[in-house]
Amino acid sequence: MARDYYGILGVDKDASEQEIKKAYRKLARKYHPDVNPSEEAADKFREISDAHEVLSDPEKRRIVDMGGDPLDPRGGQPGGAGGFSGFGSGGLGDIFETFFGGGAGGGGPRSRTQPGNDALLRLTISLKEAFTGVRRDVTVDTAVRCEHCDGTGSESKSDPTTCPQCHGSGQVEEMQRSLLGNVVTRRPCPTCQGFGTRIEDPCTRCDGEGRHKKRRDVQINVPAGIGDGMRIRLNGEGEVGRGGGEPGDLYVEVSIKPHKVFTRQGDDLHLTVRVPMIDAALGTELTVEDLAGEEQAVAVAAGTQPAEEVTLEGKGMPRLRGSGRGDMIAHVDVHVPTDLDDKARDLLEKVRDHRKDRSRVDADGDGEESLFSRIRHLFHR
Repeated sequence: MARDYYGILGVDKDASEQEIKKAYRKLARKYHPDVNPSEEAADKFREISDAHEVLSDPEKRRIVDMGGDPLDPRGGQPGGAGGFSGFGSGGLGDIFETFFGGGAGGGGPRSRTQPGNDALLRLTISLKEAFTGVRRDVTVDTAVRCEHCDGTGSESKSDPTTCPQCHGSGQVEEMQRSLLGNVVTRRPCPTCQGFGTRIEDPCTRCDGEGRHKKRRDVQINVPAGIGDGMRIRLNGEGEVGRGGGEPGDLYVEVSIKPHKVFTRQGDDLHLTVRVPMIDAALGTELTVEDLAGEEQAVAVAAGTQPAEEVTLEGKGMPRLRGSGRGDMIAHVDVHVPTDLDDKARDLLEKVRDHRKDRSRVDADGDGEESLFSRIRHLFHR
């Protein structure tokens, strides 16, 4: 069974060279024959000397981390004679190394410099701002490049050093015994998180990340004609990556508040105009202020019926992709009075007697299209 060299010195498996040397000196002062002449102390001193020799040598330490013993008289490779000797002293692990280039895990150290993530921001504007376009300054909390260390992650801005546990590979190998022999597996090095290097003096501002959270202002140009739920992409305004990597993009999702007069459908603007019954019969004209602040005339022709529409071409929303504007569509709501005084009632009765109009059941095919048919066609568009 392989000796626990880490346990002999009382250090962790991810201990640095300095920590190993410090532990050895501490034990050596206690068990050195010049200090402690006992036979037990002499055995202990030989043991800690062996451990220091093994763990100070990168190649021997690699064998230990794989579960072997470099001072084993049988050859020092993990598994010893218990493996498949026909394929080398490493057993089944050598088979994987032969066919897969060094163990079952493969791969190498990952880069400390990584691209940043995209970010999403939601912006609410008015329908008028969507009509004219608007420029907004917004504040976002995102990851930015650390100015203190210039994105290096090091307080002194020095280069990372080779990891003492994985020796720059970014991976550690483990030996597992099975009925078929010894199998080598690889996993990311826990000391360097798979980077293969370590930052000896992490930045006090970003803790070695090369980036930190910061609140900053971003200017957003919202184009005229933008629709509700659309997104604006700002290249390079997202989160800065780890190690000062390239930033991602910032996406701004636009939400448009309801308007008290207009309802938008595509590039068209819809509104409802309330017209008294007499005006619908005789015809009238009214004005409405559009989103540009200009007065637009809505001409209601004589004899206009309920639910009819008046279209003002080119008075709607600007087209986001293309030229021109949509239409403004006024839906006529004919208002029938309910609070008639005696004079108004008398006048309307005279009109009725003059017109000789009478209520009736209208059916399809009676000449003019009935109100029911118009409504039905409206809902089946």
